[in-house]
Amino acid sequence: MVLEDIAGYVVELLDGSKNRVSPEKAISPELAGMRMYDFGAIGSARADDELFREFTNPGVIGPHFMPPREWMPEAASVVSVFFKVTDRVIKSMEESPYWPSPEWLHTCIEGQAFITWAMLSLADEIKRLGAAAMVPTEDARFSVVNYNKDGKKFHGASYTSNWSERHVAYACGLGTFGLSKGIITKVGTPGRFGSVVTSLCLPKAKREYGSPYEFCVMCGKCAENCLAGAITKEHGKDHSICAAFISRTKERFFPRYGCERFSPRYGCGRCQISVPCMSGPPRRA
Repeated sequence: MVLEDIAGYVVELLDGSKNRVSPEKAISPELAGMRMYDFGAIGSARADDELFREFTNPGVIGPHFMPPREWMPEAASVVSVFFKVTDRVIKSMEESPYWPSPEWLHTCIEGQAFITWAMLSLADEIKRLGAAAMVPTEDARFSVVNYNKDGKKFHGASYTSNWSERHVAYACGLGTFGLSKGIITKVGTPGRFGSVVTSLCLPKAKREYGSPYEFCVMCGKCAENCLAGAITKEHGKDHSICAAFISRTKERFFPRYGCERFSPRYGCGRCQISVPCMSGPPRRA
């Protein structure tokens, strides 16, 4: 099984019914059957890529980050998939002046459930073909915790985990970070990532960039869009301010739970919509 085969398998999953809002869960009747995600991009990296070790450094992710071979000793590669939200969802957000649109909420809740299912299905398919595979975010060891810059735990909201889908996407060549801390891929920013660790020997990552923020022009448009004021050109994103605003969406749309294991997956998305990097890396002046 090569990377092209994996991409084809993911496309098949995207074309299935689980990537559509069911009538039972639709916020309104007209949203029943709505497709939530399209195929965005796929990339791979070797399990021994030096970036995974760099992620354990304080100030990057931290010592709590577990490199691929800590999750699975026989790991040879990591696969990262970008699930891009559909044009319909993007348009709904552009037309929603404050709160996330119903379409966007579906991608945050039912859509995340689909991505989880898709990654587990991909791991099962790889195992069916004779290789080993696992999904770190669905492993019992996966944890979300808060760390300070010295790598020591402290009480507060949870903003970091021992397996970061964004950092993994960066390592797998899918894109670089933006001012909002989201990943700017070749096909834009609105979407989510999923990943699988496997014993398959897949190609070394082709990273068409040399620094973590290379695709971001630091224009500050995402900061202008942020209703919570959580992003500034001087300091980037303050996760605590962002989290407080997300909590307000939780209060408004409760009880639409999407992730019982941790916090409910509500969302905002303003930093990904109507920005120069929405459809791909913006050109530098």
